[in-house]
Amino acid sequence: MSLTSQPEPTQRQQSDKVPKLLFDEKNTAALSTVFSFSPNRDTLGGTAYFIVEEVNILIDCPAWNDTNQHFLQEQGGVQWLVLTHRGAIGKVKEIQQTFGCNILIQEQEAYLLPGLTVTSFHHRFQLTSHSRAIWTAGHSPGASCLYYGGFGGILFTGRHLLPTPQGSVMPIKTAKTFHWRRQLQNVQKLVEEFTPETLHYLCPGANIGFLRGKSCIDQAHQHLSEINAAIAHLSLK
Repeated sequence: MSLTSQPEPTQRQQSDKVPKLLFDEKNTAALSTVFSFSPNRDTLGGTAYFIVEEVNILIDCPAWNDTNQHFLQEQGGVQWLVLTHRGAIGKVKEIQQTFGCNILIQEQEAYLLPGLTVTSFHHRFQLTSHSRAIWTAGHSPGASCLYYGGFGGILFTGRHLLPTPQGSVMPIKTAKTFHWRRQLQNVQKLVEEFTPETLHYLCPGANIGFLRGKSCIDQAHQHLSEINAAIAHLSLK
């Protein structure tokens, strides 16, 4: 399975776009908000997300421009910056210097952040009562996902699971994939960890253009189950 590239946004396009609100909260009792940022050229088109609640969590690095800096400051800053894989690092130094935030990354990739104050974890890490990081090695040695329990459960998948040109979501094998077999096995672990009641949405960390205007993928657990079933037909080599 190959990764189809998308045109990178220009720096002007990045600067003009404010983060997008993911969920309509008018008819919910949500105590938080979730935003997505425009794809970041510094992270090869990666998409960062921001959970705003009592503890604000930034998931991967957005483009470091005036628009995004001002937005983050208006929301009360960043308390945690969670990096889902090595390719999502971006302007992490500048973000920590600006907000004094904690940086969370899986322990096998913490060495990539010398001189910064970093919290590393092995299998999982509980950030808040609603949020935890989960190690899902495969795309890279320290690839991970971030689970947030609000809105019926959201899994921010980084590059562990990505949208395809057909509009589905799958693990994507590339020339730089660290360990394809582990990546597929970790899909099964996610299926077993969650239920349809605890996981409603998937928010991938790249390829969002393939979602055709949608902000995220609903019926998340069903999608994971379908991926798991399809894995039986994929080569594990």
